[in-house]
Amino acid sequence: MAEVQNFAEIQNEFLARVSLAVYCNMTTVDRQNRPRSRMIHPIWAGSIGWLISWPQSHKAKHLRANPYVSLAYIQDKEKPVYVDCRADWVAEEGEQIRIWALHQQTPPPLGFDPQPHYGDIHHHYFGLLKLTPWRIELASLYGESLVWRPALSG
Repeated sequence: MAEVQNFAEIQNEFLARVSLAVYCNMTTVDRQNRPRSRMIHPIWAGSIGWLISWPQSHKAKHLRANPYVSLAYIQDKEKPVYVDCRADWVAEEGEQIRIWALHQQTPPPLGFDPQPHYGDIHHHYFGLLKLTPWRIELASLYGESLVWRPALSG
């Protein structure tokens, strides 16, 4: 396993892998400290992930107690991507509008139009999670895995 200093060193490969997979598995910790997994559809802007999600879901309840999550993208079993991050709800309207537009402007299947599902950002089912990685691993079954941690960036 090789540590990389800057996200830029893995950015293209990271975005290529997660864009190909589209969906990933997200694991949270429930209120009894047990792991709980589900499929999600985040979108990435550089090293930051964004997830539109219902703010009253079981996931939201789990995140209130423990905001740390683990993501696994396994489109290619020989080149999975693991992202360990903190998930925070974003209430700032300007940021919600920006990420709504990012979803609309990104071509499918990674991007999608949230309007048919939510109408607008004021819908009671609309919430925005910011996924801030503390570790990203581009794994390789037959080669060296690359790991980036923001703290190493200086």
